[in-house]
Amino acid sequence: MKNMTVANITAAVGGKYVGPEGLMKLKIAGVGTDSRKIEPGYLYVPFRGEKVDGHSFIPQVFEKGAMLTLTETPLEELFPTKNLMPYILVKSTPQALKDLAAFYRQQLDCTIVGVTGSVGKTSTKEMIASVLSQRFCVQKTQGNFNNEVGLPLTIFSIGEEHEVAVVEMGISEFGEMSRLGAIARPDICVITNIGVAHLEMLGSRDGILKAKTEVIEFIHPDGTLILNGDDDKLAMVKQVRDCGNRSVEYYGVGADGVLGAEKKAYATNLSPVGTEGICAHYHVEDEEFDAKISIPGEHNVYNGLAAALVGRRLGMTMEEIREGLTKATTIQGRNNRLVLGDITVLDDCYNANPISVKASLDVLSHATGRKIAVLGDMGELGADEVQMHAEVGTYAAQKGIDLLCCVGKLSQHMAEAARKSSAAMAEDGNKENGKMVVRHFMTKEEVMTEFASLVKAGDTVLVKASHFMQFEKIVDELKAIGQSQTVVK
Repeated sequence: MKNMTVANITAAVGGKYVGPEGLMKLKIAGVGTDSRKIEPGYLYVPFRGEKVDGHSFIPQVFEKGAMLTLTETPLEELFPTKNLMPYILVKSTPQALKDLAAFYRQQLDCTIVGVTGSVGKTSTKEMIASVLSQRFCVQKTQGNFNNEVGLPLTIFSIGEEHEVAVVEMGISEFGEMSRLGAIARPDICVITNIGVAHLEMLGSRDGILKAKTEVIEFIHPDGTLILNGDDDKLAMVKQVRDCGNRSVEYYGVGADGVLGAEKKAYATNLSPVGTEGICAHYHVEDEEFDAKISIPGEHNVYNGLAAALVGRRLGMTMEEIREGLTKATTIQGRNNRLVLGDITVLDDCYNANPISVKASLDVLSHATGRKIAVLGDMGELGADEVQMHAEVGTYAAQKGIDLLCCVGKLSQHMAEAARKSSAAMAEDGNKENGKMVVRHFMTKEEVMTEFASLVKAGDTVLVKASHFMQFEKIVDELKAIGQSQTVVK
């Protein structure tokens, strides 16, 4: 790790070094916060949690070959019978982790691309990395390591061999993006949209816009801000933040953006290919090409456009960009299409808010065979959470879903709205969209016990809820059913 000597680490975290002076010039091999993943030559950063204090594992990490540890308490006091060193004494290990990541970022020569937004951060990050990897050696955030612990660990994973790093930044409160921005210092930053996630803490979409755009201050002064030009709030960015000399570029579907946002990249002729992907014609600056993204949903065209603009800023050709889009894949729990025996599962269970659930229902609506949606509670929606769950239920009825399984206390409102909407459409003569069957379950265990009778061969099943609902267990149950070939023919 470039310039990550014990001496430099001590200075970066504002700590007090305790140990042999001869080690001060040695460089660490890596940084970790999980004692189980510490490797020889690593720096260990222990955190104090509600149930577990990482400091208690310091003897074990030294046994595994750790070179150094941070600590909030002198090790002589924590382990009076052991001779444990070297260590750096700090006031706060979480703050020291962020300070050290900010220092290491300054040592890096690679381009940093930041990705944030209410919906689609991870998918957009994956799309950008796929495009950039057609020319560059790329590092990216693993999974969704996007918070004040995950982002530093992503920064530490960037090696001297990497030419570009794509880092995801997620927030839930004011000031958090400033702290992340101060670590990442992106050269290019993409903001996907301003939705309704985290309304509980941020109050309104205007509050979310204000919080997300805190990052602008930390983008390189001559860097680029890439925004969704179809988002009414992002179109107002220059009215909310001083962008200085930074270039602001918009993308979206169709040539015209909202509120006069002039698009540098846009898509036309969108054509879904069932649940297998989506084709579109891409216009990027003065060039055009056709491409199929093998991940379903119109929102992935938006992700592809953002990736195309990032690629252009880094000098990539249209053919390289097109190739990267066609090769893009998703990760577990994020719009991941699984063919399991005689059923297809749309595994989108990692997280949920009204916008992302509606987008997933759009994808499901293009499936052949019966369409089943297993939807759960959505968190952090604030005072309007009941109304927002009801809106999703109404939307599901409008999309022609055959069977809607709502799970959780809040999802009762989703189920009620879906029944009313479906019944109203049936009365109006819309038999196709008025045939939906709606079931409500209080727990995921209840719906899982009935899958054997609910799911039939040829069905496509969407699974989506907020992360706290642990719907990955539902996906695992569907995998077992599909792979065991026990579905009814």
